[in-house]
Amino acid sequence: MKIEYERLISRSVANLLLREIELAGVKVDINKFLQILILGGLGLFIVIPFALVLLAGFNTGIAALAGIVSAAVFEVVVYAFLEFRIEQRRTFVEEILPDYLQLTAANVRSGIALDKAMALAARPEFGFFSEDIKAMNKDLYGGMTLQQSMQSLGKRYRSLQLQHTIRMMVEGIQYGGGMTDLLNQIAKDIRSQHMVQREISGQLFMYTIFIAFAALIGAPVLYALTSQMIGVTDTVWAGILKQNPGGLPTAGISFLRPSPPKITIAAYHNFALASVILICGFGAFIVSAISTGSVLKGLRYLPAFLLVGLGVFFVVSALIGGIFTSISGA
Repeated sequence: MKIEYERLISRSVANLLLREIELAGVKVDINKFLQILILGGLGLFIVIPFALVLLAGFNTGIAALAGIVSAAVFEVVVYAFLEFRIEQRRTFVEEILPDYLQLTAANVRSGIALDKAMALAARPEFGFFSEDIKAMNKDLYGGMTLQQSMQSLGKRYRSLQLQHTIRMMVEGIQYGGGMTDLLNQIAKDIRSQHMVQREISGQLFMYTIFIAFAALIGAPVLYALTSQMIGVTDTVWAGILKQNPGGLPTAGISFLRPSPPKITIAAYHNFALASVILICGFGAFIVSAISTGSVLKGLRYLPAFLLVGLGVFFVVSALIGGIFTSISGA
């Protein structure tokens, strides 16, 4: 029996997800997508707690919390994948749009009608955008007007440049403008805008280097050094308390009585790991926002940032631990 997963959520949420799927260009129906979301999250919610309790001996409450967090992370990752695909499609279309407009203008100048000129300009190197142009032509044969089919094309991408271009073309059709000159001028304006964006990105390059260094080198090194220092401090206090079971003397001032740190080595190590992961993650998104203007493109940098940051943390911890061990052994 086929389960209708759409009925498990509200219509507004289903429409929102369907819109995201269409913008991302993912060839899957809403019911299948919801099946992946629901069954995937439910599977993690069941499997993770059982694995933690039976294999690792975790507390039941902590294991249940880990299952909830894992399921939530799965849903967020799937949604982030959709957003990344949407952003990737937008970037690609805006990059090739000037070339496409100039090809269309050349076809119109040669006497070809606008709809056929747009279809002929859809070269294979334009990828999925060419497929959408072909789908737009099918809509024309299905009874839609050229303006309606062009507006439908604009809705397939979350691109203000494409929507602005289509709006200008529709107005040119309605009010009888020179389409060739209009298309060439739009392509020129888009290229100028891209050039300005590259210049701004180049001027902000030093900020990118500073943030990347702080996230990948500075924070992991400092956390690794602090973690090893806490280990040394804990060892020193263990020796002091062994020689002075009653604690250190207060010299008559009770509130100045020294005492060992309350934090344990394992607790700080876990805190340091979590901090390095968070800093590297935010660093990837900040670098992406500065260099490309899009936060979501930071998903491309995220694995590399996490691997480098954690690698630096563990390598520095091992090196400093080895130095302290050799000093104490000497």
